[in-house]
Amino acid sequence: MTDDQIEIEPIEYADFSRVAMVTGRVLKVEEFPRARVPSYKVLVDFGDAVGQRWSSMQAARDYRPEELLDTLVVGVVNMPEKNIAGFRSQALILGVPAADGGLALLRPSRDAQVGGRVY
Repeated sequence: MTDDQIEIEPIEYADFSRVAMVTGRVLKVEEFPRARVPSYKVLVDFGDAVGQRWSSMQAARDYRPEELLDTLVVGVVNMPEKNIAGFRSQALILGVPAADGGLALLRPSRDAQVGGRVY
């Protein structure tokens, strides 16, 4: 399988519903020089039910900190923490490959409710 092919294995709706993907607002962006891929440490508010979570975001090549601050993102919040270069990442911020090979963050197309679940 090549990079541009996707293996599509059918899942049940129950499988999809177990992944807690919610909108969050970026509250803080910090440099993360220890990461292998140019990254930031970001603090994201995922609303009252989830709270604030830190995440490592491989976005330093494609976004400046001021472009991320106070913006909405979509993240998975029910995965175990992951140790990334000594940093505890508590959420997975979602993105897709950009046309130039970089990162395009998944974001709501208009203002959305912080903590709103993807459906």
